[in-house]
Amino acid sequence: MTRQSAFPAVNQKLCKKCGICIKICPRKVLEPDAGGLPYAACQEKCTACDLCASHCPDFAIEVMPTPDNCLSGNDNKK
Repeated sequence: MTRQSAFPAVNQKLCKKCGICIKICPRKVLEPDAGGLPYAACQEKCTACDLCASHCPDFAIEVMPTPDNCLSGNDNKK
């Protein structure tokens, strides 16, 4: 995946809100929502390095390709 073509998808049922993914992301893509659940606040910065997914102890993150209709700069802030 190339830059701006991926984002970390967090499985809310598996995530324990430990924050490892937020701390390890070199591009600061993930931020906690009001309840502490990580979300891709700056998905346009994601380079699909997979550090968040590979370090998640709960296997709650998958780096997914961004749908074509999301490449226009829309953000998914909650």
